[in-house]
Amino acid sequence: MEEIVVESLLRGNREAQIEAAIELSNLTRKQRQKLSEREIISPLLSMLQSHDSITTEVALSALLSLAFGSERNKVRIVKSGVVPMLLEILQSETKMIITELAMAFLLILSSCNKNKVKIASSTRLIQLLVGLIGLDTLTIQAKLDGIATLHNLSTLHQIVPLVISSGAPYALLQVINFCDKSSELAEKATALLENIITHSPESISSIAGAIGVLVEAIEEGSGQCKEHAVGVLLCVCNYDRETNRGMILREGVMPGLLQVSVDGTRRGKEMARELLLQLRDCSGYVIKNKQSKSEIVEQIMREIDQEGERIPGTMLKLVEEMISKLST
Repeated sequence: MEEIVVESLLRGNREAQIEAAIELSNLTRKQRQKLSEREIISPLLSMLQSHDSITTEVALSALLSLAFGSERNKVRIVKSGVVPMLLEILQSETKMIITELAMAFLLILSSCNKNKVKIASSTRLIQLLVGLIGLDTLTIQAKLDGIATLHNLSTLHQIVPLVISSGAPYALLQVINFCDKSSELAEKATALLENIITHSPESISSIAGAIGVLVEAIEEGSGQCKEHAVGVLLCVCNYDRETNRGMILREGVMPGLLQVSVDGTRRGKEMARELLLQLRDCSGYVIKNKQSKSEIVEQIMREIDQEGERIPGTMLKLVEEMISKLST
């Protein structure tokens, strides 16, 4: 069977190639790795350029199966020139299953460190990925794969400016704004946003409504989503405290931030408490001024009131718990 697959891919007509590509996807991982040494990548790439959707789909599936679990094949496939082909497919394809396969394929290829610069060298591809993740018509899985691909690429510092300049902060904020804040999609979007924003914190504060979206994520998100949203706001506040402190407070961040400081993830708690100190500027009077806990609570609540922030009575306990943590 393996010989038939190779022979059909290398010398068969289009129908034989389609059958061979389907059979290749059904082989065991060990069999696929063995066949990858037989020059079968080239005919599969040729099939990708077909205008027939069935041929494109089976070729994508076969190439994806070859790349899965093999760093060597990932490098081979990218070196063979697949990236421009995937760009063309994503730009022109209307069949969702093919778009999903192409996004999944890019994710697998981008997980290989040797491929990242080669993939990112296509500026249009990153711009296209950023545009796609913001589309309502794209499936959640395809969006997750697109975000994960951008995350893989952005682990190289030299690629982050390109991701940012392609409009990723705005696109990710749109995803966070319109999806379920407790979903995996929100977690992945806020994680990528936090990852890239450290390189350009000003790009968030310049987007209308950005702070409000992040505050909603802190209030409604999962533990991981809240952690990353707090991380973004902390980065923004550290970048320009005088300008951004008031913007963050005016969006009503205190209730959610106090909650995270008490029962968030471990990292989320630490960042929430640091951001609280930045926003309330209470670092100068906790312990150092030898105030009692009740006096500190009263002072923080008074400062909150002065900012126009309204904290429900149930939040008083959170303030007290937060002060206890800050004082230890």
